Amino acid sequence: MARRVVVTACSAITPIGHTKEDIVRHLVEGISGVIKLRGDDLLSDFIQTGVFGTVNYPIAYDFRRQDRKTMGPVAYYACQVAKEVLEASGLNQEFITSGRLGVAFGSTHGSPTVQRQIYKTFFGSSQSDYASIGAVDYLKSMVHTTAVNITKMFGITGRVLSSSTACTTSSQSIGFGYEMIKHGIQDAMICGGADEYDTTAVAVFDNLLACSTDFNETPHLTPRPFDVRRDGLVVGEGAGAVLLEDYESARKRGATILAEVIGFSCNNNGGDLIFPSIEGIAETLRLGLKDAEISPEAVDFISAHATATKMGDVIEARAIEKVYGKSPVVTGLKSYMGHTMGSCGAIEMILTLYMMEEGFIAPTLNLDTIDERCDMITHATRLIETDIRIASVQNFAFGGVNTCLMFKRPDF
Repeated sequence: MARRVVVTACSAITPIGHTKEDIVRHLVEGISGVIKLRGDDLLSDFIQTGVFGTVNYPIAYDFRRQDRKTMGPVAYYACQVAKEVLEASGLNQEFITSGRLGVAFGSTHGSPTVQRQIYKTFFGSSQSDYASIGAVDYLKSMVHTTAVNITKMFGITGRVLSSSTACTTSSQSIGFGYEMIKHGIQDAMICGGADEYDTTAVAVFDNLLACSTDFNETPHLTPRPFDVRRDGLVVGEGAGAVLLEDYESARKRGATILAEVIGFSCNNNGGDLIFPSIEGIAETLRLGLKDAEISPEAVDFISAHATATKMGDVIEARAIEKVYGKSPVVTGLKSYMGHTMGSCGAIEMILTLYMMEEGFIAPTLNLDTIDERCDMITHATRLIETDIRIASVQNFAFGGVNTCLMFKRPDF
């Protein structure tokens, strides 16, 4: 028999804040976390975009030295949100190390900061340069560095899943964690994703002509999901983690329940690796509703992927219309912080949990004039005070990977 799965803790490091209070304030007051791109010794003179969604505040890490030595910047982010989630959860050390707790956590490509230094050293001219590569540099940069550094820091011995599917990395991680618990393989899972700042990540999208360039001097005015003046995505950084648990176990131990995860879907477009598909996305949304066993009319709010690319937003809006019509309210949360890459699904879920708890829907920032090609769905163009009972977070990635997470306000 399938088990019910609930969220009992969450934490996010984002361009609009680290604490719930800071994040909610940015959403309510319409404050952007996008700023000018940092200077860079390798690439900044060659790329066209000049904006980034950066974590522009200090974080008080207190990790042990033995843990820090295998961590690049992305693992610092991941371990910090995992630490905060475990502290908020109230789980005891015996459970954490029992094997009943697993980790589903990933990043787009490990730590590009460390990788870049390794490659620069490889192409150095002397043997002493090569010898400077540390024994743990691979552990800092490998694609599953977030997941395994979390297990190491907290002594977690359960299942480890480390998705690396670009923009769907953390939403897949949450979905896979949900399935682990639902089908009785684990009793709890730390799920999420992280990505760090590095100009090489910006350069990839800039080279594809996918980045915003029209607002380099006014970074707070971009990205602009669904708006007629949108001109591309803004690369960002951050991390998000949620603790998922079996409902009966959480109830028995008196845990605070933030939401119940009721559905997850993940599929592939089966075609182009870059261009999104209306039918592929629509089918993902239908499968999410089917897994949740609810009708489209039951959904109150959709957190759209909405990267602010010219055609991506149009295709997503049309896919939403095919499945939902105009019934749910839609917000593009990337408008506040840019595209936080592998962490975006987890962060957007956490922001939605905050709105669910506080009773409001934040508008899509910078949505001044809706593109008529995107105007077939119900956009949040102003702050709406309302109850969100059921919400959906949808994300889509290069490679044609689509995800949909469905969760509801606790009504136990």
